[in-house]
Amino acid sequence: MSWNLTGTYLESCNCDVVCPCTTSGLTAPADHERCQVTFAFHVDSGNVDGVDVSDRSVVVFVDGPRVMAEGDWKVALYIDASADDGQAEALGKVFSGQAGGPMSVFTPLIGGVLGVQRVPIDYRDDGRRHAARVGDAIDIEIEDQVAPQYGKDGPVMGLTGMFHPASSTLTIARSTRATGAGVYGRSWDFTGGNGHYAPFTWAA
Repeated sequence: MSWNLTGTYLESCNCDVVCPCTTSGLTAPADHERCQVTFAFHVDSGNVDGVDVSDRSVVVFVDGPRVMAEGDWKVALYIDASADDGQAEALGKVFSGQAGGPMSVFTPLIGGVLGVQRVPIDYRDDGRRHAARVGDAIDIEIEDQVAPQYGKDGPVMGLTGMFHPASSTLTIARSTRATGAGVYGRSWDFTGGNGHYAPFTWAA
C-alpha cells in the first residue's frame, strides 16, 4: 500500500502550556494524573492506495498514563461521516498506524481501542484560531500564541526539533474552548490548556 496526505492538524490536551510530554518525547510526567489529548487532522489532499481522501477529517483521542512512554494508551478514532466506505477504510488504516507512516510509531504504546466511529467532523482554520467539533462528543478551539511584546500581529511562538507524528515544528497554542462529553465514559473541560497546530505532509 502506498499513500500520501497533506493537510493541517490541531491538538488539545489537559496539560498547561507547554506540555511536558511534547517537549520530552513522551518521557516527562504530564501536569496531571492522566494525559488526555485530542489530535484533529484535516486532509486537504490525499490518496491512499488509489482512494482519494481529500477534504476529509480524522480525530484521534488518547487517554494515557502520566508518563506517556509507559504505554497502555486507550485510544478512540473518529472518522469523518462524509467519507464513503472506501475512504473511511483507507483513513482508518493510516490514522491507526496499520498502513505505516508517522502514526505507526505509537502503535506499540496502545493498550486498548475504545472504539471507532464515523461522525460529523467540522474542522476550521480562521487565521490564528483553529477549531474542530466532533459530533456531540468533542469541541475544541485553539489560538496560536504570540509574545505580548510583539502585539497581536506578531510572529507566533513555535517549537522545533519535536518528536511528534504531525511535524517536527509545532506552533504553541492555548485552547479557548476544549470540552468533551461522553467520550467512552470520559467528560472534561480543558479550556485554557495546551494546544498545538501545524501543517503535515505524510507519505508511505
